[in-house]
Amino acid sequence: MTDRVTLEIADGIATVGLNRPEKHNALDIPLIQALVDTAKTIKADRSVKAVVLQGNGPSFCSGLDVASAFSSLPKFFKHFATFGVKKRNIFQDVSLCWRELQVPVIGAIHGNCFGGGLQIALGADIRIATPESKLSVMEVKWGLIPDMSGTVLLRELMPIDVAKDLTLTGRVVSGTEAKDLGLVTRLSADPKADALALAQEIAAKSPDAVAAGKQLLNANWLCSENQALKLERKLQLLMFRSKNQRIAVKAGLAKQPAQFRPRERDY
Repeated sequence: MTDRVTLEIADGIATVGLNRPEKHNALDIPLIQALVDTAKTIKADRSVKAVVLQGNGPSFCSGLDVASAFSSLPKFFKHFATFGVKKRNIFQDVSLCWRELQVPVIGAIHGNCFGGGLQIALGADIRIATPESKLSVMEVKWGLIPDMSGTVLLRELMPIDVAKDLTLTGRVVSGTEAKDLGLVTRLSADPKADALALAQEIAAKSPDAVAAGKQLLNANWLCSENQALKLERKLQLLMFRSKNQRIAVKAGLAKQPAQFRPRERDY
């Protein structure tokens, strides 16, 4: 890891921190690259059962570091390119890489969560925010549009008219309003502590069932009914064949905590 991102793994929980606190974790290319690299590190470690994604310092992420981005436009623009079979660029990877992990990612939001920072948070499976945190789809302020996979992620959370309201005005909403709009999952006075507690609760479950459950919902949310039912059947058969499913049954019948093995496979 670089100094742009912190990563701590303990008891199966990976805690990832955006680490430009003096800049409210504003996104420059080194920070974006470090986040993508960190997700790859976690993906390769099957001992990890859940991830807490947070911002170090006073904010989760204040969005794009505009001064850095526009100080060298040719260098900045080269990162928009895709090559060969690659279907997305690094700006889109930095949000979708969390969604594609086999473990749940819980975002802990405080302070500012603007623009690209909000889109990264949307890549988490669950978002916990303080009531007074500030969130915005802010790109329109700079004459831009959301381009870090935000529209792919917003469409699962809210009606299109609400997404248009937020995108076309760039207005800032509180954590409380964000909860009402569906941008965040729940509110907390201490999102980092509650995110860790939730990660620990999930980590106590079968890692195979958790991974398969995440992939099932991600794949099925907007697909056809037939496709959804087909994937349900496929993944449930894999659950019945897994060692961790038998461990769960044995522990449940004995009314004892289960001691699960590492996840057997990717789903």
